[in-house]
Amino acid sequence: MHPQGSPEFERSAVAWLLDVVPPDYVLHGVLKRHPVALAALARHHLAACVEGARNGYRSARTELGPHLPPTAIEAVLAAYRSEGSRLAAAARAADLVERALHGEEFVRQMGGARPTTRHGPGHVKGGGRATGDQASSGPSPAAG
Repeated sequence: MHPQGSPEFERSAVAWLLDVVPPDYVLHGVLKRHPVALAALARHHLAACVEGARNGYRSARTELGPHLPPTAIEAVLAAYRSEGSRLAAAARAADLVERALHGEEFVRQMGGARPTTRHGPGHVKGGGRATGDQASSGPSPAAG
């Protein structure tokens, strides 16, 4: 994705967001014309996917145990852990993209420190939805 503030940022953000949502989302022109709307839908979609992976992980042994050998159950659980991690990372990234599209600026820190933010126009400090860190603070699929 192109850096925030570059002429190609919004176009590249839309392309990335369309890659993390179901392919049929591209059929809705409004989502391409209004990247903030696409980002909100992507955030909701990915949150649902993370929750689905967590639920699937928690129920895999009882749901699939009678039908699969133990090695297959372990492989299914490994798939849930892997996909759960990937989906959680995508959800955090989508949150950051959405925040950037809303005008929040991210400032790179030296030495690998976490980026700080400068709130853009229209941002209400402390209001609304959780930040990426807060959104990912629930149990991982493995915690089921």
